Amino acid sequence: MPYGPYWDHVKEYYKGSSEYPERVLFLTYEDMKIDNANKVKHLAAFLGCPFTEEEEATGVVEEIVWLCSFENLKAVNKHGDLRVGVPNDTFFQEGKVGGWRNHLTNEMSQILDDITTKKFQVSNLFDRLDGIPTNKPSTY
Repeated sequence: MPYGPYWDHVKEYYKGSSEYPERVLFLTYEDMKIDNANKVKHLAAFLGCPFTEEEEATGVVEEIVWLCSFENLKAVNKHGDLRVGVPNDTFFQEGKVGGWRNHLTNEMSQILDDITTKKFQVSNLFDRLDGIPTNKPSTY
């Protein structure tokens, strides 16, 4: 089903990545922000197109990281519309982990925290939220 609660999709893909690691790669935005070059190399290997030693030595990985960086994509997508009346820049905020704090009220944040806790309460899906360790149980 292509639609439904976000949390259910995340849990299913996470579960799929554990059951079929050769077919499902699960990456988080936070992990990409922390270690983007190694995550790009991991993604390339997962897709069956690992970087050669020469490519790594000549900075191809870093170039791809830059081309796919939030800063570059935000600049490239400043103009135009995804759909009529929906400008591309609608989808770009700050690109920082935890940036949601600047856009949600405490009440909105608490509602989402409650839903997330309920949905992921028996999952080791996230070992941390914004770099803060959690005490979530470690079984799916």
